[in-house]
Amino acid sequence: MGSYRLCLCYTRKFKVKEAEPPEDVRQAFKKYADGGATMSAEQFRRFLVESQGEAVASVADAQRVVDQVIHKRHHIAKFSRHALTLDDFHHFLFSADLNPPVGSEVHQDMTAPLSHYFIYTGHNSYLTGNQLSSDCSDVPIIKALQRGVRVVELDIWPNSAKDDVHVLHGRTLTTPVELIKCLKSIRENAFATSPYPVIITLEDHLTPDLQSKVAQMITQTFGEMLYYPEAELKELLSPEDLKHRIIISTKPPKEYLEAKGTKESSHSEKKDAEDDIWGNDPLDVSLARQDNKTEGETNEHSHEDEESDDCETESCQPGGPTYKRLIAIHAGKPKGGLKEALQVEADKVRRLSLSEQALEKAAESHSTDVVRFTQKNILRVYPKGTRFNSSNYKPLVGWMHGAQMVAFNMQVCFRLWKIPLVDAWYV
Repeated sequence: MGSYRLCLCYTRKFKVKEAEPPEDVRQAFKKYADGGATMSAEQFRRFLVESQGEAVASVADAQRVVDQVIHKRHHIAKFSRHALTLDDFHHFLFSADLNPPVGSEVHQDMTAPLSHYFIYTGHNSYLTGNQLSSDCSDVPIIKALQRGVRVVELDIWPNSAKDDVHVLHGRTLTTPVELIKCLKSIRENAFATSPYPVIITLEDHLTPDLQSKVAQMITQTFGEMLYYPEAELKELLSPEDLKHRIIISTKPPKEYLEAKGTKESSHSEKKDAEDDIWGNDPLDVSLARQDNKTEGETNEHSHEDEESDDCETESCQPGGPTYKRLIAIHAGKPKGGLKEALQVEADKVRRLSLSEQALEKAAESHSTDVVRFTQKNILRVYPKGTRFNSSNYKPLVGWMHGAQMVAFNMQVCFRLWKIPLVDAWYV
């Protein structure tokens, strides 16, 4: 109903005419109403089952929708009529409230491996604002989980006394939050919206003794909720198999010698400045740098890092095996350039992280390799380092190439996005 003032004297009201039902809607109504002028609840239920794919819809469910349509469109007739006219049926089909494009219940097949799904993923999930100076807190993690996020990222660092573990964005002015506080919040809110698994990706900057402490925190906090296989996975399990489970994903631990660690830290900061990436997994920095080189060109520092990554024996890292055993999805350790990093291994699955720039380059030069990699493995894409204000990138490039974890700065998404989800695993 629209109102128009004429000559400043009186107001005339004009009823806005609804669009006429198109031919395909008319044919559907005629089919399920058996040629009659109205569609009963039973006939409407048959439409929901056969055309809408709502196999579990009952007559009571159909009648409830019919009553809602009549109540909304015909206030006078709401107590006397319990069937839909053609216009009522047309209204239902195009109603975002009564017939949303994405339903509230999962009806997809959730029994395929995790690599077959797009996973609702957060980036630096603990930040309350910008990437440089905002506070770190468990509150953004709680909000993300309550909105259906299934992948939470935690950057873990030693505290100033080197006897506990904090979560913060390294080499920035962000204020830390205790790891144990974040873990408890994840446990309490992980399945508030969805029963499907929550994956915690750890960016680990710890010494072996603190890694052992983290292992104790994780096992004590999550208990039976925690999923970790007896041996390294050769194929990913399905969301259905992993309902109400917590999964840890990070690089396998290695021993950080203090002297070498200082040298690598200094070199890493230099690389970060050049690559426009800071505080990220060494894998991510290495890939971004390697991608700027020609195939077959070697990197002295990368080779040194690869050798240190191989230090995974019990004698090499005290307390390490317990921590390593908790890692269900291992982050990859490429040998060489991006093409080598995208190679599919028959006897194992892994997670690979790429910045948005590295993904764009990979999509241009190795698009087939990227798609082949994501058929079995997990690819995580994260925002570039210059997005200091926590802005986000266009996710379609990642999704089009099968990237399951397209990571968003959720504090921006919460302000701008109002997206209904079938389930958190579907973006």
